[in-house]
Amino acid sequence: MDAVILAAGKGTRLRPLTDDKPKGMVEVDDKPILTHCFEQLAAIGVDAFVVVVGYRKQDIIDHYGDAFDGIPITYTHQREQNGLAHALLTVENQIDDDFVLMLGDNIFQANLQDVVTQQQTTNADAVFLTEEVPYEQANRYGVCVTNGDNEITNVIEKPEEPPSNTVMTGFYTFSPAIFHACHLVQPSNRGEYEISEAIDLLIHSGRTIEAVTMNGWRVDVGYPEDRDRAERLLEPDTQCEDNI
Repeated sequence: MDAVILAAGKGTRLRPLTDDKPKGMVEVDDKPILTHCFEQLAAIGVDAFVVVVGYRKQDIIDHYGDAFDGIPITYTHQREQNGLAHALLTVENQIDDDFVLMLGDNIFQANLQDVVTQQQTTNADAVFLTEEVPYEQANRYGVCVTNGDNEITNVIEKPEEPPSNTVMTGFYTFSPAIFHACHLVQPSNRGEYEISEAIDLLIHSGRTIEAVTMNGWRVDVGYPEDRDRAERLLEPDTQCEDNI
């Protein structure tokens, strides 16, 4: 299974750390965030990396070249940062089977393999790693509604009144059906082509999307303080925090 890593963003909320580098090259525990992503994906046995680059793309390309730990890397260019569904369409011609999608600003110490295994054994159209957060924080994320069989029945991007506290974490598997859905997405109120809207189109067309509950932790490195928290969690003697 190939892995797509989205790494085109400017990381404006991470400034000044991103004044001279793209978000994916910000170091956490002495290595770039993207290196953490590649290591985690290599550990679950992906066959190839497809990296979506944009802001200061050459910094990423020059650093990693055409392989990481023997796993080939190809790059696609998102010329304007118009949302995750827009970014995903840049890899459409590179992918012809089920694939992993990871947001390139997340650091995981979690059960990623379970998501891939679930996709392979159930032939679902998508499987998401999800986590429960405090209700007062759920409006910061894509919120999922699930049924009793752990199937996702609705996804809402950053709702004012979240219908649940189960949220997407930035690690997914998809079948190629997601690309057709991304073509149908219209710009949101933010002017972006949202991945949550493409997912909702899949759901309402009868596609099966399943949730795997995260066991472990992840940090979305959006602000400098998130980088600091990830470094603390990566220390060998650090115990897992509650409600990460």
